[in-house]
Formats: sequence, C-alpha cells, structure tokens
Amino acid sequence: MTYLIIALIIAVALAPLLHFVPSKQQRAQARLRETAALAGLFVEFRDLPGLETRAGRVSAGERQVLYYGKRLAPSKGRAKRRGVWRRKGGDWAPVGGRENPPSILNELPPQILASSIDEASCGVYWREEGGVEMVEQIAHSLETWAQQN
Repeated sequence: MTYLIIALIIAVALAPLLHFVPSKQQRAQARLRETAALAGLFVEFRDLPGLETRAGRVSAGERQVLYYGKRLAPSKGRAKRRGVWRRKGGDWAPVGGRENPPSILNELPPQILASSIDEASCGVYWREEGGVEMVEQIAHSLETWAQQN
C-alpha cells in the first residue's frame, strides 16, 4: 500500500511535465524548419500578400503564414527589384504590379501560396503542408532564384 501511495504521488508530481513534451505535429514542424535552416533559409511569420479581405476582416489564421526565404547579396549598382506573385488556380499572378512571374516559380510545389522578392531576400509563403522533401525542393528553387538575381 505504501508503494502505491508513493507511486501515485510521483505520478501527480510528474504529470505537469508532460505539457513540455512536443506533440507529433510540433516535432514535424521543427524538423521542417531545421531542414530549412540547414539549407540556408530563414523562416518567419508574415502576412500573406494580396489577400482579398472580406468586409475588411480576415482572421490571423488566414492572414499569417510562414515565409521561407533566402537572403540575397546586396544589390549595389543594380536596379532594385521588388515583386510579389500569388498562386491562383495553378497560375502565378502579380500582386499590385504587372511584372511577369519568374519561370522558377513554376517548379515550386502546389502547396506554395505566394512568392516574393525584394532587395534583401526571395522566398515563398506556405502553411508547411508537406514533408522534408518539399522543403528541400523549395530550398533548391530559392537557391536557383537567388543566383539569377
């Protein structure tokens, strides 16, 4: 009986620690982000560009997506380039401009929602709906795109 009480007390004391154990989904996200970091990408939350607002209200879940970006070398002496493209029905459409999308965007997986380039980085917006292989494909495409600029 004494051992049972001691085991119960230990179980009650250790139960709150289970909240610190990552879930399966959290481990998968960490694996994706680690793969991105090892491939030279940075990851941050950003608002999805070109999001049409419904009556001016869009939830944070719809607005905030992850941006996987590749830093670009400083563009001294070259024209500053900015562009944003959003995937609509399988095709890439410019957001707030007329510039045609780079051909490299056609190599990206269909889970990519949007893409952008500015003087500091080029990258993609997505909801991390894929595996490590997809992150590697994204990293390869962004590396190729960065070398073209």
